[in-house]
Parts: sequence; C-alpha cells; structure tokens
Amino acid sequence: MADIPSGLLEACVVVGAANDKLREVHQSHQQGKIKELPLLGAEVLQVHAPPFVTKESVSSETHGHAPAFSRVQRRRSFIKKKKERAGIANGETAKGSDGGGGTTTEDISVPKDLDLIALPQLCFPGGLQIASEQREDSYHYLVFTDVFGNRTHAVVVQYYRPIQDVGHQNGHLSSSKSSRLYTAYGICVISKYPYYNALRDCLSCLLTQLKPSWMGDFEERVKEFSAKLALVPIPPPGQLHVVFNLRPLQIGLPSREDKDRPAVDLDLHLPFLCFRPRQLLQIITSLLIEQRVVLLSCDWARLTLLAESLMLFIHPLVWQHPFVPILSRQMLDFLMAPTAYLMGCHLHHYEEVAAETDDLILVNIDDGTVSSSWSDGIDLPDVPLAAAECFITRVEGLQVHYDLEVCHLGDSTEVNARRAQRKQWQSKLNTHIQNITLELIVNIFREVHDHLNYEHRVFNSEEFLRSREPADQPFYKKVLDTHIFHSFLRDRLTRKMDAFTRMELSTRTEAYRLRSMTESPRRPTMQELARKYTSPESRLSKRLGASLPNLGESGGSLVGPLRQTSFKNIQVDSGMKSPQRPVRFFKLPEFPPPLAYHYVQNYYQEMITLLGKAISGAASGDSSLLARYHYLRGFVNTVAGKRLDALEDFQNLYKTDTDIFPGELVNALVDSLQEGEQALADRRPEIKHLISRVKRDHERERARHVDEGVKRFQLPKKHMQLEDFVRHVQESGIVKDQGTIHRLFEALTVGQQKQVDPEIFRVFYTFWKETEAEAQEVALPASALEHLEANECVFKLSSSVKTSHGVGKIAMTQRRLFLLTEGRPGYMEVTKFRDIEEVKISSAPFLLLRIPSLKIKTTLRKETFEVNLKSEVDLWHLMVKEMWAGRKMADNHKDPQYMQQALTNALLMDAVVGCLQSQKAIFAATKLAHFDRMKLEVPLMVPKSTSETLKHKINPSLGLTSPQAVDVLLYTPGQLGVSSDSEGNGNPKLWCALSDGKVVVFDAASWSMQQNQVQVGTSRVNCMLGVDRQQVWIGSQDSVIYIISTRSMSCNKQLTDHRSEVTGLSLGERSEKYSPKVAYSCSAEGAVIVWDVSTLQVRKQFQVSCDRLQSVQLCNGTLWCCARDCIMEVWKNGMLHRKISLPEQLCGSPTAFSSLLLYHEREQLWTACIDVGELCVWHLREPTKPFQRIQLPDCAGVTCLIKVKNQIWVGGRGWSSGKSRGKIYVVDAQRHTVEKELVAHTDCVQALCSAEDRYVLSGAAREDGKIAIWKVE
Repeated sequence: MADIPSGLLEACVVVGAANDKLREVHQSHQQGKIKELPLLGAEVLQVHAPPFVTKESVSSETHGHAPAFSRVQRRRSFIKKKKERAGIANGETAKGSDGGGGTTTEDISVPKDLDLIALPQLCFPGGLQIASEQREDSYHYLVFTDVFGNRTHAVVVQYYRPIQDVGHQNGHLSSSKSSRLYTAYGICVISKYPYYNALRDCLSCLLTQLKPSWMGDFEERVKEFSAKLALVPIPPPGQLHVVFNLRPLQIGLPSREDKDRPAVDLDLHLPFLCFRPRQLLQIITSLLIEQRVVLLSCDWARLTLLAESLMLFIHPLVWQHPFVPILSRQMLDFLMAPTAYLMGCHLHHYEEVAAETDDLILVNIDDGTVSSSWSDGIDLPDVPLAAAECFITRVEGLQVHYDLEVCHLGDSTEVNARRAQRKQWQSKLNTHIQNITLELIVNIFREVHDHLNYEHRVFNSEEFLRSREPADQPFYKKVLDTHIFHSFLRDRLTRKMDAFTRMELSTRTEAYRLRSMTESPRRPTMQELARKYTSPESRLSKRLGASLPNLGESGGSLVGPLRQTSFKNIQVDSGMKSPQRPVRFFKLPEFPPPLAYHYVQNYYQEMITLLGKAISGAASGDSSLLARYHYLRGFVNTVAGKRLDALEDFQNLYKTDTDIFPGELVNALVDSLQEGEQALADRRPEIKHLISRVKRDHERERARHVDEGVKRFQLPKKHMQLEDFVRHVQESGIVKDQGTIHRLFEALTVGQQKQVDPEIFRVFYTFWKETEAEAQEVALPASALEHLEANECVFKLSSSVKTSHGVGKIAMTQRRLFLLTEGRPGYMEVTKFRDIEEVKISSAPFLLLRIPSLKIKTTLRKETFEVNLKSEVDLWHLMVKEMWAGRKMADNHKDPQYMQQALTNALLMDAVVGCLQSQKAIFAATKLAHFDRMKLEVPLMVPKSTSETLKHKINPSLGLTSPQAVDVLLYTPGQLGVSSDSEGNGNPKLWCALSDGKVVVFDAASWSMQQNQVQVGTSRVNCMLGVDRQQVWIGSQDSVIYIISTRSMSCNKQLTDHRSEVTGLSLGERSEKYSPKVAYSCSAEGAVIVWDVSTLQVRKQFQVSCDRLQSVQLCNGTLWCCARDCIMEVWKNGMLHRKISLPEQLCGSPTAFSSLLLYHEREQLWTACIDVGELCVWHLREPTKPFQRIQLPDCAGVTCLIKVKNQIWVGGRGWSSGKSRGKIYVVDAQRHTVEKELVAHTDCVQALCSAEDRYVLSGAAREDGKIAIWKVE
C-alpha cells in the first residue's frame, strides 16, 4: 500500500556539537589553554518524525483508526538507538528516554529518504563556531532531491545557547559571566512542501519558547513543536489557504495556484533586487541551455531563495539535473560533476571554484554579476530579441519596494495585522512577477506548436529553426537539444492545459487566429515583407502575442494598416492584468496536547466539524470553494482513519473539480480499506462507482507512463508503401490531409510500382523547402506592396518571360496573378482568380519558331493576356486552372477552405514536376488537379436558394488528418460589458463536438477558432447544454456529464450518476426568481436525473420505460421524453401522464422517432423519424394522432429539428442531382409548407443550432465534416 501523505512536517532534526566535545572546549577555555575558539564538527542530536502517539494509546483504540499521519513502515529511532548503544557500552540496560518505560524504541521513526550523514554539514555549511558572546539567530534554507527527482525542503535556524557545565544540576553554570561560551544548535524542519516563510515563522515561535527554558526541557519542547506541525494539513490547489496559531504568531500556508505549480512561499522579487534584467536573462538562458551554474553569496539564505526563484521563473519548464543550492565546504568536489547542474556555495570559495573548474557560469548574488570560469567575458547566446525587450520593459515597471507602497499608511499596533498586510502585498507582487516570467517563456516558445505533429509525436526542429530570426538561431540551436526542452515538448504533444498553454491561447492575436483557420503552406505575408524593409524595432511584434498593447497586426482584421511598434510607449500593466479570485482562509482549531492519541483524534473531529460548517455555509454557486473544503475534509478524514467518510468527500470533490482530485491519495485509501469497510462501500453505489473509476484511471495512468518520447523528423531510408508514405508526409509538416496525400502518392508513383523511392521523397522534400526559402527572399517593389492585401503571400514566381505587356516575372498569390515588370520595376495585375473566364495553352510566333504560351481571358479586360512561359507553360496551365476552380468552389459554397486546398494542390504540382524532371512529370501532376477535375464531375453552381441563404462555412477538423463528424453544436451568447480579451472572453461562442470526445470552440464574432480542442473523455458526445454563462454541460456515450468552465476553457467537473450513455440535457423552468436552477439529464436505459445546478447534487431521479430514451424537454411543468418507440409526457415526480406511439402508417416499418420539438406558443408537438421524409404535427392537448403531416421532398430521413422565429429548420439526408446529400428544409410553422430546400453538405446533417435567431448553424457527418452558417430571414 502507498503511504498516506504527511502533513506539513516530514521530520524535525536537532543538530549540534556533542556534549563531551563541548565539555572539553569549555574546560580548556576556563584553563586558558586555547586562544582561538575552534570550529567543531556537528552531529545529529535529536530526530522527531511522525507518528508521535504512543503504542499503548494506539492499541487501546478499538475502531482500527490509523494514528496521526501514520506510515506503513516503522523505523527505529535514531536518537534512541544512539542512547541504547551508549548504555550497553557502559554495561547498562537500554531504556526509553522518557523514563516511563512504556515507550519502545520504535515509536519515533526516521524518514527513509532522510540522509542523516550529510545533514549536519548542511545545517552548518560554514562549520559550527563556538562564540564568546551571544549571536543573532540565523536562518537558511535547504533542498534535498532523491533519485527520482522528488524534492524535499527544509528551513534551518542556528541559535546560540550558553555552554553549560554538564556536571551541575538544572543547567546552572559553574563559570562566571565573563568567561561564558556559547554554542550553536541547528534546528532543521523538513517538509515535502516549499513553505519557506511559514516554516521560518514556525521556528521563530519555537525559539521564543526555547530561549527562556532549561536545557532539560529542550527535547520535549522540540518534540511537542514537531507533533503540532505534523497535525497541519496542506491546502489543496486553488484559492483556499490554511491558517493556524502558533503563539505568538499566526502562520499561513498559501495554496498552490494549480496542481502543476508548487506553492509559492518566498519573496520572488529578491532576484530583481540583486540583478538587472539583462543579467537575469543571462541566468535564465544558462538554465534553458543546461549549463553548469554556480550561485555564490556570503549569505547562505540567499542561495536557496534565489535558486528556488529561478526554478519558478522558468516554469512550466522543469530543471532535470542536480539541484543543490547549498554546498558545505566539504562538498565542493560536487562541482567537478560532468553533468549540468545548479549549485551554490559561499562567496569566499569564488577564486578556488573559478580556478579549479572549467565551463562554469558563476553568478555572484552579492555583486549582481554573471561571469564564466573560462574567460573574462561570458559566451552565452542572447534570448530572442522580441521576448527579451518585452521582459525588460515589464521588469522596469515593477514596484518592488514595500515601503513606497505603504508610506501613506499608519503603522498597525498588532503584529499579525502588519504581517498580513505585508503578505498581501507580497502575494500580489509574486503573481505579477510570475506573469512576467511566464510571458517570457511563452514569447520564447510560442511558435513551437506550429511545428508539432500530434498524431505521430514529431517535432520538426529543422523547420522550426529555419523560421527563426537569424540573430535568434544560436539560442534555439542550443535549447532544442536539452532535456528540459524535450520534457516541455512531451507536455505540448499531450496537449497539456497548463499555465503556458492558457497564456499562449489568451495572447494570440486575432490575425494569428484567422491565419490558423487555413492550412495553406507557410509563406511570408505582404505585412511581414513590409517589415523586412523597416527598422528592427518595428519587427519585434512579429514574435510576440497579444500581451503587447501595440502589436503590428491589426486586432480585428488581416487587412488593417501597418503600424510600427515602439517599446517607449508600452504600458507595463497592459495585457498582464488577470482577475484574481478572492482568497479564503480556513483557520485550524487551537492545537491540543499533541502527544496523546485521544486528544489528536478529538482535534481531527473538531477540524472535520468546522469543515462541515464551512461546507454548509459556503455559497451554493461557489463550487470551486466547496471543492476545496471537500478536499480538505477528505484529507483529514483519511488521516483520522475515517476512510468511508473520506471517500464520500472525494466523491463530492470528483463531481465539482477533477483538476484537484488527488488520484494517488484516493487509490492508496482504497487499497487500505478493510474487509468490513469494503463491504459497506459496495452497498453505496456512488462510492462503489468512484472506487472502480479510480482503479481504472490508475491503471490507465500507469499504462500511459510508458514514455512515447518525442521524435525529430527524419527523411525516410526505405521504400514506402502508401501507409508509410502518409506518415512521413504528415511528419514532414508539408500537408496533413490524408486525401491530398493519397493523390500525391498516385502522382509520385505514376507508371511504376506503387511505392515511393526514398531518393524521390528526398528530392521532393528538398524542392518543397527550397521553394519556401525562395519565397522568404522575394523582393517586391513598393508599388506591388501597395496593391496587395496585407495577408497575401507570393507562392510561385516564374522565370523572366515575355508577355503581351512587356518582359517580367509572373507571380501567383492565393488571390491573383500579377506581373513584376523588369527594367523599371513595376506592378501590373493580370487577374484575380475569380475573374478568369478561360485559360488555355497556345503558341506565340518568334522569328521562325512557335513559342508555347498561356492565354488568360478575364471578365474585367477585353484583351487576352498572353505570356510566353516556354517549358513552364504546362505546369502553369495546371496550376492556374486548379486555382481558378478552387476559387469558384470557394465562392459558390462560401467555403474559403476550398481555395486553401487548391493552393496546396497547385504547390504540390510544382514540387512533383520539379522532383520528377521527366516527360511523365506533367501527367503525374494532373493527379493533383482535384478541383479542376471536380468541376467536371459536380456542378460548380449551387441551387439559388442555398447560395442566397448560405453565409459562410468553417472547418472544425482543421489540423486533423481527416474530417471528423460534427456530432453536436451549441451556441452560447456573449456577455455585455465583458471585454473580448479578458478572462472568459465576452464574445459569443460556438461549441462543436467532434468524434471521440473532442470539443472545438469558435469565437462566434469572427468565426475564428478560439480553442483547438477540449477533451471530454474518449467517447462520442451526444448532447450539450449552456447551463449559465460560466459552464457548459456535455453528455457523453461513456455515461458521464462533463462540465466545462467557460472561463478556464477546461473540463474540471464530472457528474457520474448515470449508468449508461447520457443522451439528453435540458434546463428546468424557474417557478420563482430566486428558486434554485435545475437541469434534467437522461440516459439511454430510461433514467432521468434532476440536478441542482449550483450544488451539482441530485435532487431527484426516476425511471421511464421505453426503447432507448433520446432526449428530454420541459414544457408547462411537465417533462417530454423522446424515445425510439414512443414519446412520453411525464410529471416531474416521474409518473407517466401521456404516451404517444409511432403514427399508424409507420407502425409496421423498422423506423423510429429521431427528434421532437415543442412549439409552446401554438401548443403543438412536432416529431420526425429516422428513415422517413415527413414531419408529424400533434396537438399538445390531444396528442392521439397527428393533425398534420408535412412531406419533405427528396428526403430520406430526419435527424434534428429546431425552431427559429416562425420557422422550423429540419436537418437530415436526401437526394440532390441524383446523389445522397445532407439537406436542410425550412418549414413555415403557420402554413406547414416547405419554404426552402438547402443543400450544402455532402453527408447527413447531424446537428442544428440557432445563433440568437439571426443565423442557423448546421454540422454534417464524417464524409463532409463542415459547419455551414445560414442567414435567417
């Protein structure tokens, strides 16, 4: 069984000089034999670690409860084993130190990871100095790392006591005050958690008790102090902090911001007091490129505090190497280690360290300098310019002086009030600093995800490097080969939603979002080309996101004016303000006598009672706070031995916030259940379900821990069949779409065996990359930049040719062809692709020869444009025709993706011809003329009604290897008064559920993709419901209701009470303004559950008898349930009121109901069936048979119905031009006639939703996978 986690204390160790050594020094000093007071060797004097209760009190307990923070494995006490050895050596019998004889040597344990040999050196890294006068107490901090990389933290206080004559009773000194000597004792408090300030304050409280006490009370007081700290639970991640009294101070434990970050309980502004921003960037660079870094200072405390701050500054990247912030003088040989490390030592070793060891980065904290051990200068690559300048500007705006903040305030007379005021200021400053350093990391690695292939776990490092600015490449070349970056890549490839991802998403510019909506190959836009000819300062915004206030990209449009970015005018707070949740505090009860078992159990019970009151008193809508209280109470119940109560708390936590669910703790708790408890758990369905889910998740997590690694893209070395070819092309980043890759495979294997030679692939890949590189170097005259749109890119440039308008080069963008005239550089537009009437190959006379030429006729010009392309004519003919066909398809179907796909096809043709270099090259390229061929097979024109109603199309499967079915659509309105760039985003959103639990979110104001993917399980999504402005409920085939927060855009709540797939969700009607909001859910086997939305508790549940319950809707106080075989009206208590069976004419057929629609105003019920092309309209008062049947022309079945204004929109499948298509019928609700028949999907329409009655959105099945946006009239 895994260990139950400890509280705040892991162990408390007292270190000092041995009594015999002190006696010897004292006597020698009294006798005048020593002139200089010596350094003594320190050793461990006491070790105090949980559990602290006696064995008798545990055995007298009859309920099987575990002792306070118990561990499974018992270990012998270090201190008592030492005394036992000493006693045996003197011929005595070993006894317990308490003198009572009742406590055995096993009652105090030594933690297994605690190195008692090295600890004395670290507690006194400069040696234990005997002093002739009382010295100030001195604190420093330690970090221990085990072989698995787990860190343990410690705070050490060195305080001085007079050396007492051990021969006298009660500690009376035998010497006069003039000859008094003082020795240091080190008290080291060790914790698994980095609560440096809190543990320092705890030690300060302990010293107030130790200093006036006799030495004989010393051990008992330290033991009691340790036992109290062992009772303190650790707060869960979030906004709930734990507070406790340890007289005379009130101590606070701040919680972690989220589960991926450690708690921050130190002053993060200290590095900014020691170093200028550029020096800090050098230190951060040293860590990112994994150098050997040595921190040096005269103050031991600074070493660990600076080192820990640096670890937080590079978050979410994690240091993978040795981390030893303090080295004693005996440990300096550690610096000879050949690996990267971060270590620290005293400043007086500077010369010795610099002379003895090469390749070190030496960081002098006291002087604020960074140097190297091998030269006078420092040879480190610079942080990318844009990110560095942004960081420096932010840091210059920091207010790091507390006195300036409070100079207008009076001083409080109460010490705890002053401390609380300072802590509040420090907490805000720490948050601001973490935002600044996180922004630095985001700006450095922002574009990494553009070069990842998630399906094959490949990072295209060469392509990423090629896309960096030349001045930034030395930095990235070193970073890309590090362990720290490799670990970062693994997290990106698993789509980890951490602080990096959240900031990267929130600071994306609108231009970037719109650009990411297309899959066109990368080329510099006109806007980026324009920057190439301006000052370097104006190019900085290219690498930064929306966190900068004056980005070059226009926020609202890709065609906005170009602006220069000046850092002089940046407001530091712009883009960095994020609303903080209010912090809550849970105050622990006053500590009991901590060494008696029954007092400890009473203390736990009092804590559980207080948490119960807090849960009852918490606002019902604050589910986040409730989750933290349940976490804390579950933790306390666990250590108090109330396992079933703990599981119930964790079950409530699982419902309200899965982000902080302690899976390992609950798994250990389940393993510790005794037979009787297991039987009781099996009788409680919720707990039984939790146990099975925890076990399943644990096994899945263990299986997932097999490191899949990150691959770098490499060219193939063997012949490739189709499957291998698809994988290699996707890994290369050229194109992801499987259909396009299949056509490319056909092109490269024309007239030969169906496998691609690796040499052919290499030449093809090289040609593609060279074409990309050439596009980066295109120099366009200013006249061309003026005529082209900001987001246009030059994708193809011909050689110098003769045309009917002079000599020059033909250039192709995604919108047009134009001529760059030679001699006097100029611009002449040939045509936009949508204006082309005809393209054909001809020949132009030249002396006695006929030169192949291309003739292009347009609607805007009478004369035909002719260009003598010679040997290039066939390729250009294919490319222009494909672009023309793609533009026509895009315009007619209102789908810009067709144009992007045509562009990709044209460029692939270019690469195929360039790589094959044979007579069959042009024939091979025709295999890629997808849209040119399609216009011969499918009419380019769409029906007039469809064209007039269709507004736009978007592709939710962008970036995936193949189209995904759109299973469910949900529109959520925006929030007035909420800015679009604030947390939660005030714009309306479109939620789109794809296959296998993927949910994609679009900004419905611009139809740009806001969130690439939110994963809700791995099963199909059946339904979605916007419950309020803060959450969206999602019903899944795996029987779980997932709840997504619209603020964090993450799924952290789950409702697990259904036992089969959730098929329907509906919001309840409110009888009164302040009555609780309820929601209804149903599952396939007929279960209906009524939920309290604010508390997520089940208010009621009942069962209806039917064949697959598909949806529920509320109307006038009754619930309407749609099943395959019937429709039922049910009272809110679950009693059946009325039942509607399939219409008589359909009873003998194998069809079933697919959907229902309640038309409240007209008291009508509309129904549709799966395989029948008609609608039935029923009276709600007498639903015995339909009073109206509406035939849908050319319809094969209906899947969904929605009401929009006075229309009923019907989605399903039917026939158009002799082929099966996804169809939408618009039915007049008054006249019961079909007004429009819309055809815009190549597969069945599976989902419909309305956007505020202005637009209707339709989603289609897998073969189509698109979302169409329709105007409502």
